[in-house]
Amino acid sequence: MEPMIIRKARPEDAAALARIQTASWRDGFGDILPPDILEAHTDLVQVEAMYRRVLQHPVVHILIGSVGGTPHCIAAWSANRDGLAEDVAELICIHSLSSRWRCGYGSAMMQQVLSEMRHAAFRRAVLWVFTENRRARAFYEALGFSA
Repeated sequence: MEPMIIRKARPEDAAALARIQTASWRDGFGDILPPDILEAHTDLVQVEAMYRRVLQHPVVHILIGSVGGTPHCIAAWSANRDGLAEDVAELICIHSLSSRWRCGYGSAMMQQVLSEMRHAAFRRAVLWVFTENRRARAFYEALGFSA
């Protein structure tokens, strides 16, 4: 596995974040979501604009991982948005390009996210995943998450 450099995302990363997220959605959810819903959530211009807005607010922590100098993996987390206990963080998203799925990059990104959550005094973490997304569910379960 070629090393991945993980760092905090900056406003100038919005286009790369959007490219990774939309490609990951198309490859990961193509057999889960109806085409019209998938299309609505993979509009590159809209997703890039969303990242530009989100990067202006320090409430959401966004990381970007590069392999060989090329952005490959992203993750976003924050305090939970569901009114759970104050010590519960939320993984908002983790996406990577499918060309390197199952190579360890997602796990490396998750370890960084979980480390940051612990450092910020969160004791637990939650996330949402489509029931039909068996690949992602197996990934999260291997990291200790449960339904």
